[in-house]
Amino acid sequence: MQIDQIMQQAATAYEQYKNIPPLQRAAFLETIGAEITARREALVKTAGEETNLPMARLNGEIVRTTTQLQKFADLIKEGSWVEAVIDTTPNIRRMLLPVGPVVVFGASNFPFAFSTAGGDTASALAAGATVVVKGHPAHPRTSQLMFEAIQAAIIQSGMPAYTVQHVTGDYHTGKALVVHPYTSGVGFTGSLQGGKALSAYAAERETPIPVFAEMSSVNPVVFLPQALETRSAELAEMFATSITLGAGQFCTNPGLLIGLESPAFTAFQQQLGTALEKTAPQKMLHPGIHSAFLEGRSRVLASQEVTLSPAPVLDFDASAVRPSLAITSGAAILANPALKEEVFGPHALVVACKDKTELLALLRSLKGQLTTSVMATEEDLSQWKEVVDVQVTLAGRIILNGAPTGVEVCAAMVHGGPYPATTDARFTSVGTAAIRRWVRPVCFQQFPDTLLPDELKTANPRGIWRLVDNQFTR
Repeated sequence: MQIDQIMQQAATAYEQYKNIPPLQRAAFLETIGAEITARREALVKTAGEETNLPMARLNGEIVRTTTQLQKFADLIKEGSWVEAVIDTTPNIRRMLLPVGPVVVFGASNFPFAFSTAGGDTASALAAGATVVVKGHPAHPRTSQLMFEAIQAAIIQSGMPAYTVQHVTGDYHTGKALVVHPYTSGVGFTGSLQGGKALSAYAAERETPIPVFAEMSSVNPVVFLPQALETRSAELAEMFATSITLGAGQFCTNPGLLIGLESPAFTAFQQQLGTALEKTAPQKMLHPGIHSAFLEGRSRVLASQEVTLSPAPVLDFDASAVRPSLAITSGAAILANPALKEEVFGPHALVVACKDKTELLALLRSLKGQLTTSVMATEEDLSQWKEVVDVQVTLAGRIILNGAPTGVEVCAAMVHGGPYPATTDARFTSVGTAAIRRWVRPVCFQQFPDTLLPDELKTANPRGIWRLVDNQFTR
């Protein structure tokens, strides 16, 4: 089917879907969740065959996917997310309304939660937008099975036939979807190269549109002195698990571990290296990611200022790797920006800084990140407040005494950050606030009650929270 026909169908469906009452949209999202759950066994089996991910991980990801759908259903049932604002004198009223058809690109590393029925799709449908999904070529059968669950929910819920559509193809297909005049926004999780290309296509359109792309992050972790002195072994075990979780194929994988030169930091490096040596080889998602990981690791190790500990064992097949840990100095990484680039997989670079000044200079030299963490005691924090101050400018999520892997689906979550972590640091791709990517504010001036959306009518028939004459009220 031609992209033009697909987008025309999306636009036609949008004219109907945007007017579906919120409670019916919520029921639709819940029905998608139920249809996914009913197909769990086939979905997990197929995804396991296509991605090398273990069954436990995939079953957990199914739960995450249905949980996302339920949270968005709950959000639109409650209704206050539309940010209704009313000024009675003059009679001006504002709320958030959907932008139009949205294109969602499936992710390679999350075949469920960031793909066909993942967070981008769930948030767009919750907002009242129709969706065209570009399935990821790394798991095409999984994507098709998930789309079939959505199709069943569309029929069961009485939604417009083309509320969600599914396409496959190469980068030409992706470009055609982004540049089509009916496309109003794009959701993407993947490489920096891919996100930059989509953003360029969107910017070159006669009518530019936003691309919400999650792309690249090394998720720097700072280890402060007292924390290392009191619990270096515990921290080593925590970060060995985090670095190797899912063969390191998480966008929040801790890739840069920073501390001061000291016996405690040296002990931590050794303990972490020992813990990583005990980790069995893991298969990566597909040969392309495997090759990119080996190339990225070789690029880092090509520097004379970087040493490898422990040395990785040769890969035992075409898609499995052992974790690796590289070590360098603060001066070396400041002099060589290439060492700050992401290596997607089970690899981390330890950076020993000579003093606080060098450590802060390193943090300030980093590009935007999804996460940044600090391992610290209360006393550390009182003496190193500047670190947290810099981290707040660096990333969308700052973590104290925890590993960055694991992103909760909740109202307060920010899974975003300054470029190149994402294309727009004002938004999140995880959590219910993700709905704000697919809406725009619309102001109604001097309209009679009968012509207003329910959310803006004087009687407040939906009973939502609204800002009326600068006072929040139901």
